[in-house]
Formats: sequence, C-alpha cells, structure tokens
Amino acid sequence: MPPSSEKRIVIYCLALVAVTLAFYNPIIHNQFTGFDDWSYILKNQQVQAGLTWNTLKWSFTTFHEGNWHPLTWLSHALDCQIFHLDPVGHHYTNLLLHAANGVVLFLLLRRATGALWPSLAVAFLFCLHPISVESVAWASERKNVLSTFFFLLALHAYDRYARLPRSSRRKQCYLAVALCFILGLLSKPQIVTLPFVLLLWDYWPLYRLRFSSQRELLPQDLQSGELAPFVSRRRLLFEKIPLFILAAADATVTIFAQRAGNAVRSISEVPVAQRFDNVPVSYMRYLAKFVWPTRLAPLYPRSSVAFPSWQVISSLGILLLLTTIVFRWSSRRYLAMGWLWFLGTLIPMIGIVTVGDQAMADRYAYIPFIGLFIAVVWAINKLAAVAHIPQLWRVVPVVAVVLAFGALTSSQIKLWHDDETLWRYTLSVTHDNYVAHNNLALMYSSAGRSEEAIKEFRSARLLHKYPAKQVLALGFYELRHGHAQDAIEECNSVLATTSDPRAEGLAWAEIGQARLQMRQYDLAVESFTRALQLTPDNVMALSGSGVLDLRQGRIDGSVSHLVQAVNNDPSDVNFLLLEEALRRDGRNVDADKALAEAKRVSHDLREAQNSVAQTLAVSGLLPMARRTFDLSATKSASITNR
Repeated sequence: MPPSSEKRIVIYCLALVAVTLAFYNPIIHNQFTGFDDWSYILKNQQVQAGLTWNTLKWSFTTFHEGNWHPLTWLSHALDCQIFHLDPVGHHYTNLLLHAANGVVLFLLLRRATGALWPSLAVAFLFCLHPISVESVAWASERKNVLSTFFFLLALHAYDRYARLPRSSRRKQCYLAVALCFILGLLSKPQIVTLPFVLLLWDYWPLYRLRFSSQRELLPQDLQSGELAPFVSRRRLLFEKIPLFILAAADATVTIFAQRAGNAVRSISEVPVAQRFDNVPVSYMRYLAKFVWPTRLAPLYPRSSVAFPSWQVISSLGILLLLTTIVFRWSSRRYLAMGWLWFLGTLIPMIGIVTVGDQAMADRYAYIPFIGLFIAVVWAINKLAAVAHIPQLWRVVPVVAVVLAFGALTSSQIKLWHDDETLWRYTLSVTHDNYVAHNNLALMYSSAGRSEEAIKEFRSARLLHKYPAKQVLALGFYELRHGHAQDAIEECNSVLATTSDPRAEGLAWAEIGQARLQMRQYDLAVESFTRALQLTPDNVMALSGSGVLDLRQGRIDGSVSHLVQAVNNDPSDVNFLLLEEALRRDGRNVDADKALAEAKRVSHDLREAQNSVAQTLAVSGLLPMARRTFDLSATKSASITNR
C-alpha cells in the first residue's frame, strides 16, 4: 500500500474514533445502574480490591452472577484500581473498547475485500447504530465489548492465516486465532460461534469455500487482487476442529455456571413450545430494530402467554422468504454470508436455552448486526455501481443514515443516566415489565422513598410470581414503613401457597409483628405462638413474645423468650429488650451486663434505643430509666485502648 494510502487509512480510523466519541459523549454524565452494576462493581469486594493475586484466583474459580468470564472480572478490577468507583472511568473504558472494535472491523474488511468506502460505512454503522448503546452505556456489560474485540482480532488473524502459503508464519497466525478466541471466551461465551463465522469468512470474502476446484471469476466487488488458495470442504472443517473443541468446552463451563447461578429457566417455567415460538418472533423483532432502532429498552420481558399463531407463522414465513431471496442471488456471496452471520451468531442467545427473564436483548445483537451491515452495505454499493451512480451520491445517503443513527444513539445514552430515568423510560416502552418495576422499587428504597418503593414493589408482584422468601421480604419492608395491614396480606398469600415450615413460621412471625403494631395484642400472641411451634428459633417471634409477656406482667416468660432471642441473634435491639425485662425483674447487675453487650455490638446505640422505645410504646409500655452514659467518652476510651 502506498504511503499516501496508509495515511488516508489512519485519518479514516481517527475520524471513526472521533465521531464515535462525540456522539457517545453524554456517557460521561452517567451513573452506575442497579442493573448488575452493584453485583459486578459497587458491592463486589473482590473486584474493588484491584489486580491482586486473590482477585486473579477468584476470577478463574467463581461462578458469580451465573457466569464464568475471568478476563471480564479482571478488567473491572483494573478499572477499580485506576478509577476507583468513579463511573466516568468505567463507562469510558467501555466506550474506548467500542470505538476500537469499529476500527478493527474497518481494517479487517478493508484488507479482506479491498473495498474502502463500504468497509468504512459498515464500521460507522456498527459504531453509531443505537442497538450498541446497551453494550457501551451499561458498565457491567463490559464483557460484550471486550469479547467482541478479541472476536474481531481472531478474524484478522484468520484472514492472514488463510492467505499465507504453508509456513511457520502461517502456523503462528493460526495460534493467534486460537489465542484471541480463548481470550474472547474468557470475556464472554457469546463468541462460541466463531468457528461457524470463520467458515462464512471462507465463503466470502476469502472464496476458499467453493463448489468446484475451478477458479471462479473474481467478482468486481472484491478488489484485493488474489483469491485465497482453494481448500476442500473437508479440510476447511478439519482445520477448525481445535476451535470447535474450545467452543464446546466453554459452552459446557457456561452451562454449569448458569445453573450454579440459577439463571437457567426450567421447562416448567418456560415450556418448549413457547421457546420455539419465541425464535422466529425474536428474529423479526431484531430485524425491525435494525431498520428502525427506536423504543429500545434494557429488558424486553418474556411473554407469560403463548404468541398468537399468526405472529409465529408470519415471522417464520418472512424469514424463509428472505433466506430464499438471499440464496437465489448466489453470485452475491456477501448476501448469504451476512444473512447467515446474523442468523448463526444469534443462536446461543435466541432463547432455546432460556436464561434470565428477557425474551431478547439489544446487547445480543452487538455482533450479529455486523453481518446485516455487511450484507446491506455491499448490496447497495453493488446496485449503485450497476446504476452508474457517482461515488459522491453513494456517500451522501450513507452519511445521512449514520448521522441519524448517531443522534438516536446520543439520546439513548442519556436514558442510561441513572436508575430512575432508565426504568421509568423502560416502563414507557415495554408492557408487563416486572423487572423494571422491581428495579425502580429497589432504587426508591435505597433512596429512602419508601412509599414510592412500596407502590413499585406491588406493581411487580402483580406481574410476577415471586418466591415466598421475597414476598416475606416485601411484607417486612411494608411493616417497617407503617403498612401493617398490607404486610399481613403478603404473609397470608405465602401461607396460602407454601408448605415449607420455615416460610410459614416467618409469615406468622411477621403477622404477629403487624398485629402488635396495630395493637391487636391477643391476635399477636396467637400469631407468635404459631410461629414458634413451626420454628422455635424464630427471633422475631421470640422478641415479640418477650415484649407481650412484659405487657402482661409475665416477667419470667419475657426474660426466657428474650434470652433465647439474644442467643439466636445477639443484636443491640435484642440486648436492650433483655435489659428492659431484667430491670423490671430487679436484676440490675444482669441488666447492666446486657446494656454493656448492646454498646459493644451496636453501630448506632441511640437508634437502637429509639427502636426499643417504639416497640414498647405500641405495647402500651414506657421504657424504664436507664443509666446515663457519654457516647463521646466511650469513643475516646475505645481510641485510647487501640
């Protein structure tokens, strides 16, 4: 390549990066989201420790979050070591990887086909299509952009390998393919389809896969000069066996990881018929978003009812029609290659093996859409050439589309600014999305907006059958924020659907606390009694029974219950309740010991005392006067004793 051509390629690469960074610039204002960012980064002590030996061992041995992607964990750890918990650094690393993917894709297509402008157009479409926003704006989706980087590098190495004659250098290129494939699999298993993609690359643009030993006429759209050497189909498959073995091994590990994380949905949860119906419908939805990328969302909920037959049949019919058209134009190899790239690379995520609660996801289209970009751009370029349309008039509409996509991308990035913005928007563009309601509720809860949180939790409950443990957690949350009757209803729903003694015991204990809060003391006693019959170690029932014993003057019974509560849960509140009972029994020495233990274990003694006072108040009791103590003096003493 002449020096002037090399300089132009560098300029194009810089322009591609600059335009991508410009349209994605709003990402610098985005926060972390509660959508996996907490478990991947904000609450992950291993990742926050940075690149340490322990983090390295943990990364390769953990199935945390139902995944095995050690290189992704290490990349997050490196971010934490450099940027700590500043979201800008984490987001910008994703963005730089995305821009790098665009550059690598451009250079790959340019070298493989010799076509400059179509290669550049594909790269710009890839970088600025709004479907890519989720992979970039979502910090914990690092695995997507990172694995794609190694996926494209593997294609680069393979293209060089296929064009070289047999030599030691050729072997080095094959080893580079295997190494990049391994690094990609260590980032995310979505690239298990790479061996399949390499066969497509053999078909076009390498033309190694032919249907006779005769050299085919070099097509006008392939300007690289020399076809790769002809190789038999058996040889093409044989040379990829090591890569298929790597893919199978990673797929096996991934299944174990997802089962360990309870991410795989059973047949009872998602019937086989529903899974297969989802395949053609989802393919059509992806195609629709390829053409008209609006109303994008971080999660598209899986339908709880079967798709209408007309929708499944029509989707399947359109897919078969498009496939027929593509293969009817067999001389246009890029059409078949791009179409099969799209169909094939989506197979692991299309829902046959159902993972999570989504029917489809924008992030799943990150690699598959490359095939569609190639097919469409090369087809339009060919038609324009046949129609003798000047190069300038071919560029203008492409630029217009790229700018339109860039504007949509910039707007979509802003929707990832924070949890409330993201999930409010998601609810506006999707239906029956319990995950969006749930995540919004968690955000409101962490922000102390309890009434809004309870409203969203209830909306989620109407759309999804939560396990008993989570329903009881919601009931307890409602109870803590003054919704006693609502908590009782949640617990009654658990009692009506479970036969697990522990769950029933927890439900009766919560009902007892709710009855106590409502000053229905006899019903509270009955509920606590039922709870202790089912779960004798139930701390909530033990402490509640102890308080009600105090109210009725049964001091011995109160002390007995509260001692058991302290033994099972030595918390500051339980020690303070025990102190109260002991003082009422005149056992001041023991009461002082209980108070001392409360001080020792407490993070906020005044808050614990207020909690005890409120519990006693709803029981019609006033706390006995305690000995005064100086918190500042206690702090000074603890500092002195260090």
